[in-house]
Amino acid sequence: MSDYKTLWESLGMDLEKHDKLCALLPGFYEEVYLSQEKRPQGMNYFNLVVSAIHGLRPQELVNHKTQGEKVVGTFCVFVPDELIFAADAIGVGLCGGSQFWVPDGEKVLPKNICPLIKSFMGAKISKTCPFFQSCDLLIGETTCDGKKKAWEILKDYADVHVIHLPQMKSEKEFSLFIKELEILKEKLEEITGNKITEDALKSSIELINNKRRALKRLYDLRKQNPVPISGKDALLISQISFYDDPARFTQKVNEICGELEDRVKNGEGVFPSSSKRIMITGTPMAIPNWKLHHIIESLNAAVVVEETCTGTRYFENEVKIKGESMNELINSIAERYFKINCACFTPNKDRIHDIIRLAKEYKVDGVIYYNLQFCQTYAIEYYNVKKALEKEGIPNLLIETDYSESDTEQLRTRIEAFIEML
Repeated sequence: MSDYKTLWESLGMDLEKHDKLCALLPGFYEEVYLSQEKRPQGMNYFNLVVSAIHGLRPQELVNHKTQGEKVVGTFCVFVPDELIFAADAIGVGLCGGSQFWVPDGEKVLPKNICPLIKSFMGAKISKTCPFFQSCDLLIGETTCDGKKKAWEILKDYADVHVIHLPQMKSEKEFSLFIKELEILKEKLEEITGNKITEDALKSSIELINNKRRALKRLYDLRKQNPVPISGKDALLISQISFYDDPARFTQKVNEICGELEDRVKNGEGVFPSSSKRIMITGTPMAIPNWKLHHIIESLNAAVVVEETCTGTRYFENEVKIKGESMNELINSIAERYFKINCACFTPNKDRIHDIIRLAKEYKVDGVIYYNLQFCQTYAIEYYNVKKALEKEGIPNLLIETDYSESDTEQLRTRIEAFIEML
């Protein structure tokens, strides 16, 4: 990626430290992804994206900015891309998934909070992520206490706007959420200088809905047995969806889905039909957090679905337009996002219903509950999820880990025993 040195310099990045980061990814990616057999040809596009992950898309963002337009970074699936793109800005997902950034994050944050928060904080303050460096605005949200306080520190390094998210699913909280989206609309209009019109918002809604449809098409194909694509490849596609150009991404996902549909017709799969089918539920997995999927699938089990923010929560439910006025359009957006069943809600019975529903739809043999260390909301919620799974007779295993490789063999032993038990 040396061709992008001029780009990185223009973004004020720490080139020496960034070179160390870039040196880690190729070997890791080859081990996890390129070593797979029977990969779909359509994965070549996503290989290209990863091979120039800090070059191709960041260059597009900078080109966008040279035309006087803005780039907006987000950290959560509750932030509506529809409003960002309607303001003629580009939205990019920024959650950190690398252990490389954690030490820098710990310079300003306590060690005993979730690695995702420490990672994205480290990515920004170390000036080693071109996506962060490209952003004119960062949009935070109040999903957990760790993030709520982290935004206060991040404001020392960037322009941050925080959305207050509902904590209970009630009419009162829904009304407050609508107000938050109206405030966000005003903020986006302020930084872009563009008025969000009804037509622009409807066009943006369709753009993002198309992306959701493509991802749903991909996930529906994973219901087949034998499964036509590995869980690792499906996870990678989902991760890339957060920052790639939405229209291009939708096209590429639909192309690979066509290839996978041919595989299904021919009874072709990447794992034998006798392989155990695993569902992962819990905290999100940002690039390059591929550890759990890699361990599971190296044991010849297939990850067939993720009930996570980098899984079904991201694309399930479209925005259904109800009316033509701005108020009606924002209300439609709020209705869709209010259906996301994050562990930040209390009570959160709908997420448990989702887990049971997906386990049955994808015909899974077992569920692995994935929790990043110090993520209290998901850790506590495991108690009720476990009870519900046991009531349905669905085996489950709790895995709590971070981004390091230090526990890989321990996890492999536990997961192998779990799969053998199935």
